[in-house]
Formats: sequence, C-alpha cells, structure tokens
Amino acid sequence: MKVGIVVVVILAILAFVLGGAYFNRRNQMAIKKEAVNAAWAQVDVVLQRRADLIPNLVETVKGYAVQEQTVFGDIAAARAALVGAKNPSEKIAANGQLDSALSRLLVIVENYPQLKSNENFQRLQDELAGTENRIAVERRRYNEVVQDYNTYISLFPNSLVASFAGFTRNDAYFKTEEGARQAPKVNFDYSKPATTPTPAPAPAPAHP
Repeated sequence: MKVGIVVVVILAILAFVLGGAYFNRRNQMAIKKEAVNAAWAQVDVVLQRRADLIPNLVETVKGYAVQEQTVFGDIAAARAALVGAKNPSEKIAANGQLDSALSRLLVIVENYPQLKSNENFQRLQDELAGTENRIAVERRRYNEVVQDYNTYISLFPNSLVASFAGFTRNDAYFKTEEGARQAPKVNFDYSKPATTPTPAPAPAPAHP
C-alpha cells in the first residue's frame, strides 16, 4: 500500500514538473509571438507613411518629367499592391517592388536640375529620406524578433511544445533583393547651380 502511495506521489510530482515546464515554454512562445506582432505594427506604420508621401512626390516629378510614364505606372502598381496587401508576406513583397520603382524614379530626377531645385520636391524628398531611415531601423528590428521567435520554437524540447500548442515558424522576413543590393547614389546637392552645356560653335562657311 505504501509503495503504491509513493508511486502516485512521484507520478504527481513528475506531472506537476512537466506540466509547469510545458506551460512556461508555451507562455514564452506567446510572448515572443506578440513581440513579432508589435514589431510588425511599427514596420506597417512607416510603410504606410511612405505610401502616403509617394503620390505627392510623383505628381511633383510629373510636372517636369511627364514622359516618364513607365516608372510612374510601376510606382502606382507597387503602391496599390502595398496598400492592398493582407498580410506581412504580401506587404514585404510589394515593398520590394516599390523600393525598385522609387530607385528608378530618383535616378530619373538627376536628369532634371530644375526639379531638384523645386522647394516642394526638396521638402518631399527630405520627408521621404527620413521615412526611409525609419523603415530601415524598423525592418532590422522586426527581422531580429522574428529570428528570435523562430530559433526559440525550433530548439528541443521547445519544438515539441510548439507542435502541441500550434506555434509555427514565421518566414515573413525582409530580404535584400538581388537587384537592390546596391542602391543608386543620388546627389541632392541643391547648392550647386545647374550648368547648361555650351553649344558647339557653328562651322565656318566654306569659301568658293
């Protein structure tokens, strides 16, 4: 009888310890998943801020470069995809397309010195530059918390707990696209006046 009681007590202690470990790890996973959601919310805010700036920026550029319809169309399509995205993976993909289109737009700007001296364009470009910096910070932070969450649930015995509790990997990372590894170097130096090429002298008239 005493042996049976001892066995029951031991089993109860084991169940208590194992149950406590299970729920502790499950709670940690929930905390880390919420950290991922919070980090994504910050990314979403700055992506929306940039999406709000783009229409005015494009309209300003159109006033000087109306013929650049291809890049304007690409920007509009990428922005529409970003605004209409329903989850982080879709937004990350649309953001990559928008990065590429905006890079091409800024290269085009180099061909229009008068546009670069436009006060409205300068203001919008400054706002966009600040937003881009904020996006870079929030992207890095988001990737870090996603990596932390994925690592935690993949370690043993956490992987067993994750499987039972329904926690799965999050593969919605921001990745550097192959074509965007080297961003175009655009010089917005408004202090230097635009120079107009000197026309070549007309040829001297031929003598009879």
